[in-house]
Amino acid sequence: MAAPLRTSNPALNEKAFRGEVTLGGEAMTLQGTVNKTGLLLLCVVATAAWTWGLAHSETPEAAYPWMIGGIFGGFVTALVTIFKRSWAPIAAPLYALLEGLALGGISAFFERTYHGIAAQAVGLTFGVLFVMLVAYKTGIVRATERFKLGVIAATGGIAVFYLVVMVLGFFHVNLGASVLYGHGSLSIAFSLFVVAIAALNLVLDFDMIETGVHIGAPKYMEWYGAFGLMVTLIWLYLEILRLLANSRRR
Repeated sequence: MAAPLRTSNPALNEKAFRGEVTLGGEAMTLQGTVNKTGLLLLCVVATAAWTWGLAHSETPEAAYPWMIGGIFGGFVTALVTIFKRSWAPIAAPLYALLEGLALGGISAFFERTYHGIAAQAVGLTFGVLFVMLVAYKTGIVRATERFKLGVIAATGGIAVFYLVVMVLGFFHVNLGASVLYGHGSLSIAFSLFVVAIAALNLVLDFDMIETGVHIGAPKYMEWYGAFGLMVTLIWLYLEILRLLANSRRR
């Protein structure tokens, strides 16, 4: 049996698969996980098209309630899915639908300022996904223990930085905000770093999904694995969108 593996994605960390070995039932497969990832992508696209259309209508403010509902609803659903993995067949599609509402609105408002940016971000996201998948399957990038620890540490540092900037923002303290939302070289360099870390998380996610297949995790873990991969892809898309916006502000 493969050694325990870790990932910085909370949805696909080592604990996610601990004790999830099926006994006599249908087991998780790689093809099944791929198929369910495709279904979740369709869910995201469907609801994103809705808020995208609202944001481009004569009353673009109508998209705000849907977008905000998607952000908070997606966050709550993600937490529920992480702590109740057996609910993933229902919770994962719901998460994708809610996140689509958020992404459609966010993308549309970026698009109004920077024409063509949404299509570029989508193309780059899938391009990064393809490159990282090839790199993982060919062994160019390996999820070694040192590699995993480095990605986990970097991801944790980014999360802490974002949280600090957000909390300080509530008190009208703009420390660090210029790095996130500025247009200088430092802001762009930071965006590139975050995009790189998000891309490396994909390698850890691929590795963890393969581990679930290898240990014979139950069938519902296909939905859970697809959900975890979607979490990383959505993060990657948003970071690429922000990087492109920062670059265009120059």
